[in-house]
Amino acid sequence: MEYLRKIYVNRLINRRENGLIKVITGARRSGKSYLMNELYFRYLLNTGVPSKNIIRFAFDSSEDIDQLDYYYPEKSTIIKERPDVLYVNAKKFRAYIKEKTNDVDKFYLLLDEVQLLDNFVGTLNGLLRHTNFDIYVTGSNSKFLSSDIATEFKGRGTVIHVLPLAFSEYIQGTDMTIENAWREYVVTGGIPLVAQMKSEEEKISYLKGLCEETYLKDIISHNKIRKKVELGDTFDILASMIGSPVNARKITDTFRSVLGKGITTDTINDYIDYFQDAFVVSKARKFNIKGRKYIGSPFKIYFEDIGVRNARLNFRQIEETHIMENVIYNELRFRGFNVDIGEVNISQKTDRVGANGKPIYGQKALEVDFIASKGSRKFYIQSALSMESHEKQMQEKRSLYYIDDSFKKIVVAKTGLNPTYDENGVMTVDLYDFLLNDEILGIE
Repeated sequence: MEYLRKIYVNRLINRRENGLIKVITGARRSGKSYLMNELYFRYLLNTGVPSKNIIRFAFDSSEDIDQLDYYYPEKSTIIKERPDVLYVNAKKFRAYIKEKTNDVDKFYLLLDEVQLLDNFVGTLNGLLRHTNFDIYVTGSNSKFLSSDIATEFKGRGTVIHVLPLAFSEYIQGTDMTIENAWREYVVTGGIPLVAQMKSEEEKISYLKGLCEETYLKDIISHNKIRKKVELGDTFDILASMIGSPVNARKITDTFRSVLGKGITTDTINDYIDYFQDAFVVSKARKFNIKGRKYIGSPFKIYFEDIGVRNARLNFRQIEETHIMENVIYNELRFRGFNVDIGEVNISQKTDRVGANGKPIYGQKALEVDFIASKGSRKFYIQSALSMESHEKQMQEKRSLYYIDDSFKKIVVAKTGLNPTYDENGVMTVDLYDFLLNDEILGIE
């Protein structure tokens, strides 16, 4: 089975020959290498680009690296900067590119895991000066954070972030019903290789190994972490907190009271940043809608892949309510939206009365699960697994009613019904319609 990743291929197509380096980011095993080296490569061939004009090179492939031994043979192809970190000699790689190209024809450079190239920023900026080069690169660590691209490439890079399979991609080619596919998806997630495995036992084993042997080891190595156990404990705590407000100080208190370990709040914040840098989790900031400003703490953490989250907890906490919220968050990002969590302050009557006998009003903050923004478009979205009672409906819609702008307000729930609007213009849509119908929000 092949996942065509059409949204991401189209994003690459739309950026073709735009004079910028196309930086494809994402967690390990999310499918970014296959997207570039197979799907986009195939697209280029189908548009008439000769194969000799498409140069594919993977910096984590010994077979590819061996090709560089021919150039400057007196120099080592591999540069060892630390005992556990190896980089490819940039001078040899530049010589390789020079021999494979010329200054006349159009060439497409598809470079995989380019952070393993020594001085990759200088090398890529140098290659970009060749106006007949169209450059695409992938990377998996903090050097490829979206916020760093403008600095690293001096305004010469554009980012395409690749998530594991969205639910609409997951069900491609499967003969399962939507309901059965959802039951699998919320447990083992959307990493393409895992989705193609036949048995649940194989999927679970692979995901556990991915957490321990790939993600944690990468983070420990890259950030030179000594407190390995504490990092793993933080991983577990974050996995148990999806959809809940996260405060580093409270995590510090948990270490002290539950685990009997002393750890500083700054260290916890660093650990969270490391997981975000490795694209294991995503941090959603809180935005005060009426005050039009961001609130620093608390924030929320969502996992890029729900299967990774479940594996870290040994598949013990499969709460559909929180997992559904995580899936919706990733779906919005998959569709190209910037996503925040929202807060609406309201004035609410309290049980107290003043000296004049009149009730005292106090401020109360109501939460909006997601604010999804793209250009001039904006949506306010609530995630609710069930809304069987009128009281539950009012609870989920209450914060939306207090937002006084004209942007669309949506509640996503497992209703099994067609979309409806209430008298206040709030739309209720079934979860599967939301995930599978592009017209609900539109797609980039």
